[in-house]
Amino acid sequence: MMPLAQLREPSRLRGLLFDIDETLTTEGKLTAEAYGAMEGLRRAGRIVVPITGRPAGWCDHIARMWPVDAVVGENGAFYFRHVGGKLVKQFQDDEATRLRNRTRLRDIGGRILAECPGCALASDQPYRETDLAIDFCEDVKPLPLETAARIAGLMRKEGLTAKISSIHVNGWFGTYDKLAMAKRLFAEEFECAAAQLQGDFAFAGDSPNDAPMFSFFECSVGVANVARFAGKLEAEPKYVTRAAAGAGFAELVGRLLGSG
Repeated sequence: MMPLAQLREPSRLRGLLFDIDETLTTEGKLTAEAYGAMEGLRRAGRIVVPITGRPAGWCDHIARMWPVDAVVGENGAFYFRHVGGKLVKQFQDDEATRLRNRTRLRDIGGRILAECPGCALASDQPYRETDLAIDFCEDVKPLPLETAARIAGLMRKEGLTAKISSIHVNGWFGTYDKLAMAKRLFAEEFECAAAQLQGDFAFAGDSPNDAPMFSFFECSVGVANVARFAGKLEAEPKYVTRAAAGAGFAELVGRLLGSG
C-alpha cells in the first residue's frame, strides 16, 4: 500500500464510493468533519455513493437525507436512489425470494448464536431485507477476529456467502457482492460502464468485505485502520491514508479536491 500522497492527478476522478462503518464513521459516530467532507465532495460536482453492509432501513434514510447520489446496501443486495422526489429501489432478488430467505436466515442465526457464545444478532437486524448480521464487536464485548472467522465458516457450511466487516459478520444466499451491485448501479443510473467506473472513480474502505472493491478500482484507498486486518484481506487497497476512520475519509476527500 502506497501513501495517499502518491496518488497522481486526484482531481481527474469523477467521484467516490466508500464504506460507512469505520471508514466514514469513527467509533460508530458520523463526525462533523466526515459529513462535511462528504457534502463538500458532492457540492463540487462529484458523484458520492456509500457502499455498505448496513440494512435497508438505514439505506432508505441515507438515500433520502444524506448528500449522496445513491447507496448500495446489505453488501450488494440492492441499491437505493432518491431522484425526482421519489425513492428508487432495485434489489438483486425479488420480494418472494427475500421473504423465503429471511425465514431460513433466522434459523441459521439461532444456531450460530448457540455455537459462538458472546456474539449476538446485530441490533440493526430487524431492518434487514436480505442478510444475516452477527455482531462480534459493535454492541457486544469485542470478540477476537478468530471468532469472526469461525462465524463466517459456520455461515458457509449453511450455504451462505459470508463476509467480515469491521463490526459484523454478514451472510446471505447468492453470490453477489458490493462490487457487482455497484457496477449495476452505475450502468443503470449513471450510464457508466465497468471500465469507466474502474478508472474514473475512487473507492475507500477498511475491512475484508471491501476486498472486491480494493481489487477492482485503480484508485482504491484504505483508511489507516485497515491495518487491523493485515494479512486477512483477499486484496489490499492501493493507497492508505495517514489518519484513521472518518479523519482518514476527510483526508482522502481533501486530496480529491486539491485541499489536502
